[in-house]
Amino acid sequence: MLDTDSYLQLDALAQAEGLRRGDFSATELIQAAIERARQLNPSLNAIISERYELAATEAAVIHSGSDFLSRSALAGIPFLIKDLSALTGLPHGYGSKLYQGHIADSNGAIVQRFVDAGLIALGKTNTPEFGLTLSTEPASQGASRNPWNPDYSTGGSSGGAAAAVAAGIVAAAHASDGGGSIRIPASCCGLFGLKPSRGLTPASMKLGECWSGMSVGHVVSRSVRDSAAFLDLLAVDKAGLFPRPATPEPFLEASQEPPETLRIAVQSSHPFGLAMHPDCQQAVMDSARLCEDLGHQVEEPELPVDFKAAAGAMNQLICLHTWQAVHERLKALDQTLARAEMESSTRLMAELGSKITAEDYIEAVDCLQQVAAGLARFHQDYDVILSPVLNMPVARLGWLDMNSADLNEYGQRYRHYSGYTALYNGTGQPAMSVPLHRDSNGLPLGSQFAAAWGQDALLLRLARQLEQARPWPLLAP
Repeated sequence: MLDTDSYLQLDALAQAEGLRRGDFSATELIQAAIERARQLNPSLNAIISERYELAATEAAVIHSGSDFLSRSALAGIPFLIKDLSALTGLPHGYGSKLYQGHIADSNGAIVQRFVDAGLIALGKTNTPEFGLTLSTEPASQGASRNPWNPDYSTGGSSGGAAAAVAAGIVAAAHASDGGGSIRIPASCCGLFGLKPSRGLTPASMKLGECWSGMSVGHVVSRSVRDSAAFLDLLAVDKAGLFPRPATPEPFLEASQEPPETLRIAVQSSHPFGLAMHPDCQQAVMDSARLCEDLGHQVEEPELPVDFKAAAGAMNQLICLHTWQAVHERLKALDQTLARAEMESSTRLMAELGSKITAEDYIEAVDCLQQVAAGLARFHQDYDVILSPVLNMPVARLGWLDMNSADLNEYGQRYRHYSGYTALYNGTGQPAMSVPLHRDSNGLPLGSQFAAAWGQDALLLRLARQLEQARPWPLLAP
């Protein structure tokens, strides 16, 4: 039997390798994950809908001698899907009461890739309403709790996924990132999280569903090699709605090579002039020193970005696409926005989105194209940009409330907490959170590294080097 202690020591690749060697059966592996979920999820609220019996049945098929394990290098492992993507037969609620009772009748594009690769879905993970905030506390499902300290946030919007991975329920879980939603939960829960380049992984063929290309999918994981292996699994063969970057593959193999000497630009102040928490300041400077110790060249140039204009453009697009998602459901339910059951911040964003014109949309896209062009030129001189992931340590649950009676206060808290991640959603560049630090409360604190569009392998090589130089815990203590 695969005992709990042994299960918790395995990352996703080790699980798949153990299956192929016959160290344990798929039934044992899936049962270990289910038992862990049943033990911890009632207190974490990471998984909001489950298919444990179906997962056990799928594992039994593998155990009976099918060719299931030949589907991919990760076939047969337990996995979880974020509730912003559709998984056939399970609720697809987008973290919202507005979609209560909505059952998916097909798989989303990225979910189908996971299914085809032979991953066994245990269920779906918690997310804030429509993925619109930095903490996973939806009114529809309740808060996910951080395995490092249950009084604290898991981050958002892939907070349920991050909690499940950090707690050892699964080794990696599906996540998506439209403004930091892979990197922020990874930072809060002590995981590795890479947001891939736009166009590299499967996305919807509708602009509204991928936030005009700002939102991309991948995973949160404990190890860098798992992230690279999942990128191999997900990387599309040809361009879809957006250009596909020319990248060296396989990523797993590329990630094992040490990076060349990199020119690293450090962003050590908040883009809007807000005070950075001393823990975050210390973390980013310590990361810079670590990079120097590893032989890289570190400088502090000014980034060529009009952050106010970029933030305004991204806000326009997100409000517009929020209105699209809400409006589609309101028509189906024959409801008005004023009477619909949703959180206060979401309603306000939908109202703002309903007023955005075609001219507004084009101006926002043009703005982000100009920002992307400026950063592409900047990357001719600097390979990587290093910054904090968040401007403050992990927030307590309840501090960032989408249902706040004072939305001005909510907005101020949101701006003070964030500021570093969303830029790379607007430009389409890859960026990652690496769990190198702890804050003064002993909670994880990630550092963000971003590279030019298509340079995902470069980031993975750097991440692997950092992982070897300063290993992080595989699980929350």
